[in-house]
Amino acid sequence: MKSPRTVGAAVLALTALAGVAALSGCSSSGDQPANGQVAITVASLIPGSSDDAFKQFNQRVKEFEKANPDILVKPVEYQWTGPTFSAQLAAGTLPDVFNVPFTDSKSLANAGQLADITSEVKKLPYAGRFNQSLLSVAKNDSGDIFGIPYGPYAYGLSYNRDLFTKAGLDPDKPPTSWDEIRTDAKQISDKLHIAGFMVFTSGNTGGWALTEQTYARGGRMEVTKDGTTTVTADNEQTVDALKFLQKMRWDDDSLGSNFNLDWSGMNQYFGSGQTAMYPSGSDVLTSLVQQNKVDPKDYGLALIPTEGTGSGVLSGGNVAVVAPNASKAEQQASVKWIDFYYMQKLLDKKSAIADAKSLVANKQPVGVPQLPIFDKKQLDTSLGWIDSYINVPKANVAAFQNGIFDQTIIPEPAKHTQELYGALDSVVQAVLTDKNADITALLKGVNTQVQALIDADAK
Repeated sequence: MKSPRTVGAAVLALTALAGVAALSGCSSSGDQPANGQVAITVASLIPGSSDDAFKQFNQRVKEFEKANPDILVKPVEYQWTGPTFSAQLAAGTLPDVFNVPFTDSKSLANAGQLADITSEVKKLPYAGRFNQSLLSVAKNDSGDIFGIPYGPYAYGLSYNRDLFTKAGLDPDKPPTSWDEIRTDAKQISDKLHIAGFMVFTSGNTGGWALTEQTYARGGRMEVTKDGTTTVTADNEQTVDALKFLQKMRWDDDSLGSNFNLDWSGMNQYFGSGQTAMYPSGSDVLTSLVQQNKVDPKDYGLALIPTEGTGSGVLSGGNVAVVAPNASKAEQQASVKWIDFYYMQKLLDKKSAIADAKSLVANKQPVGVPQLPIFDKKQLDTSLGWIDSYINVPKANVAAFQNGIFDQTIIPEPAKHTQELYGALDSVVQAVLTDKNADITALLKGVNTQVQALIDADAK
């Protein structure tokens, strides 16, 4: 979800999570721009990332400044949340370049809370090559462009290969069905006395994860017909997903005892070996290495099991955007940075190799599974350029990487996404903490709560 996602309301996960933006330092060029220079602040890494990760980012800043001597870049630690964004927007303290999740970029663009960078994006030589369904999340309803999408992910099953081995399971044969997940989780829990499997429950991530489990069974949280959106959280597949968790919690005792985990908390839980499996975005390994010191050789990524008509895998991502108060010169410099940092490694062999070399030199993962920004052919080409630098064991993520393009990719719910996720958080928590939780009644309550917000928008 990597998401935040609704202005002033919910906490993110994608995408995505909590945090406060704070200055992390500036480039080697100094604090003040020289004559003729334009200074921009850019979101760097999540607070708490490793020194090596910051070193690698700052190295890329130096490379950019060398290639663009008229631009001074000041990195800023940053992690989105709705309330933080609202406060920074009101105070005019947002970085010039920052990220928002797919779920919120369009609403922010429509509200005029991002800079319109249409003219600058259209000047990019690859402007017409974007996957148009991805680019659409960065546009307002009039078709103007307010950002560049990057880092699209799909849900996968993250698992600890070392813990699988210790529990007597084959780490090269991760579970491929929900029944196998349940069986393996119980074996791990019984033998190692840790959570064999765990799910997010707070900060809107519980609803995010439950939505994925619904998609995986063929259900939908919202249905739009003839322009009218109806919340359908009480669908059969969501009920089944919650009953599945209910059995693992109360019959198998394989979900551990911590039922208040947001995105960062879950990653810490996994990184410290307190759970062996959890569903999350396919891009999570980067954060696990940077913040939780996970060794890629111990990490595995498999497909989320899908079953039934209409089943698929939830996808999301981020949009690199520009602050609404940025001057024209700052907007132009900002798009140059976005192009350099996010796009060129996907399009230019020299840039791809330079980025990979920098990552390897600073002990960062190379080869984390990803989805195409342009098309699969271009993604495969870019991965070929850096093949000799890939340090994530390919076999460890092969189950995901080799199968994800055969899956149906489904975007997150479009209407009041974060409020929906927040309401569903409470349902997941109730099922895991109350053996007699009335699942259907709880989900009908979500329908009522979120439908009221959607209906209010239509008035």
